[in-house]
This record gives sequence, structure tokens and C-alpha cells, in this order.
Amino acid sequence: MRYKLLGKTGLRVSELCLGTMTFGEEWGWGASKEESRKIFDAYVDAGGNFVDTANLYTGGTSEKFVGEFLKGRRERFVLATKYTLNMRPDDPNGGGNHRKSLVQSLDASLKRLGTDYIDLYWVHAWDGMTPLEETMRALDDVVRAGKVLYVGISDAPAWIVSRANTLAELKNWTPFAALQIQYNLADRTPERDLLPMAKALDIAVTPWGVLAGGVLAGKYKTPKDRPAGARYSKDEAWAETVVTEGSVRIAEAAIRAAKEAGRTASQVALAWVRQQPFGVIVPILGAKTVAQLQDNLGCLDFTLGPSQLEKLDAASKVDLGFPHDFLARARPYVFGKTFPLIDDHRA
Repeated sequence: MRYKLLGKTGLRVSELCLGTMTFGEEWGWGASKEESRKIFDAYVDAGGNFVDTANLYTGGTSEKFVGEFLKGRRERFVLATKYTLNMRPDDPNGGGNHRKSLVQSLDASLKRLGTDYIDLYWVHAWDGMTPLEETMRALDDVVRAGKVLYVGISDAPAWIVSRANTLAELKNWTPFAALQIQYNLADRTPERDLLPMAKALDIAVTPWGVLAGGVLAGKYKTPKDRPAGARYSKDEAWAETVVTEGSVRIAEAAIRAAKEAGRTASQVALAWVRQQPFGVIVPILGAKTVAQLQDNLGCLDFTLGPSQLEKLDAASKVDLGFPHDFLARARPYVFGKTFPLIDDHRA
């Protein structure tokens, strides 16, 4: 395992992050405490130091497990957790991006994790209601109080993130150092705005869903093979957006590349994400068994060649849409004949 700098900070995080949404069986599809500990220890043995959880994961059990597993060795880990999601569904202030939600959620997470500070505290999802100034100031306050060291944002539009960091820069508040998004071979839409923004602003990206819920591992052969009946990330509505004819077709391309490379489809899908040219990218691994984790760690042992990348790109490429496609066509009118002669180090 090698290490990367988290965006504009000096914080060193391992090149793969351990996601712990699978820690706990409350949602009907996760890992037992014993298996969760094995997954955690296998990740640590491989050199991993970056662990990601959230207040709502398995109703708080994930944070409790992570806290127990960190006991006695907390200092060497970069611990990330999140707020926003509602732990009290009948309370209108039980979730969201506002200050009350942040303060209550952070104190509860610190208690469950058995620690007095969080290394990286995420806004879990943009709520569309809270003024951005309120969220950024509240986050800066908990940083200044020593309860949080760095902040990040997950599942938000690019314009929100860029405006937030502009506000932070102007007002001397703590900016977002990291961005968490869904990104994989089967869903490359973040390439339109989120990923170029992150590269331009030097924000580290921690993609979740890198295996598209198992589709890119070859788990589902047709859209009819969708999982159903479990809560949160495995519900039917989510499955309909992941297991599609298009994603299954892209998975077939990953399987072909895996056979050519002598690897598994999961390793190919992870290697592809790691090799994308958008600055610092640290994929989040979400395993239910130690065997799955060990397989995923195999992505560190190889890189995809130009021919393999070209084939995977052809199978999965997404239309960038307006204004990106229009601006590409407009280049001759902007640059004349000189565009190929200009070395743009920011491209």
C-alpha cells in the first residue's frame, strides 16, 4: 500500500480506503462483528490507514464496531465519518446540513466511536435547504474547537462544492479537502463536472460504488437479477439504477479485460478507477467478507495497459453534453488553427 496526500492538505491517506457500511447485520446484508473485524485487520495488514463510516450506517453499529477495532491504535488511523442522514425520521431537525444537525450528529458519533476527534468529517448529502454559509461556518467552528481536523463533502453538485470552497477561501474558513461521489465504469457522469472541478481545485476524490453494487464484479448477468428487499443501498429503487442493460454490457467488457490480464473483473474495475486522470483518487472498498476484500486489494498489483483502457473506454464512455460537447466543437473558432500547438498543463 502506498499513500496519497488528501487534496491540498498534508494528510497522508492510503491509496485505498476501507468503507464500513457493511459492518453490522441490521440492514439484512452486512457482515457480522467477527467478519467485520477480519475485514478490518486484513485491510490494516495490507498497510491501510484510511477508514470511512457514517452515523446512519447499520443504525450506528458501523461506528461502534470501528471504534472498538481502533481501540489502542487510534492515532495511526485517518478516521472519517459523516453527518446529514436522519437518525430520527420523525424529527425534521434529526438530519440535514444545518448547525443543529451537525452538532448533535458529531457528538453522537464521537461517543459511538469512542474518540474525542474525527480526522475527516463529511457532509453526507446536500439537503438543498440549508444556506451554504451556515454549513461552512458550522464546520469551521468544529475544526477550531478541535473536534474535527479536516472536512469533506459527499453527494453534492459541483457548483455547491466550488462555491463552498470559494466562500471558505474568502472568509478564512476551513475548505473541503475531499469529495465523495459515486463513480465507476458503469456510471461516468461525474466526468462532466465533478471530477474536472476536483482536479482544478485540488480536492481529493474518494469514489464509492466502484463495483456498481456488484455488477462490475460479474454478479448480475441480466437486469432481472436485481437484488430486492433489503434496506438503504440494496433497495429495489437503487438496484434499478445500477443493474441495467447498459451496466451489464459494460461488466462484460470488464470480464473480457480481466481474462486478458489474468485478473478478476472486480480488480479490473478498481484499477480502471485508480488510473483515471482526475488528480488524487482513492477508491472506497466495501466488502462483506474478508475474501472479497483480499480480492479487491489485488488491484494494487497491476495496471491496465493502453489497449485495455481503450477498450473499456469505448464500452463505457458517457456523453458530456452541453456545454462541454459544444465547446469542443467551438475550438476552431476560439483558437483558430493554433489549438494543437498549445501545451496546456492544466488540461
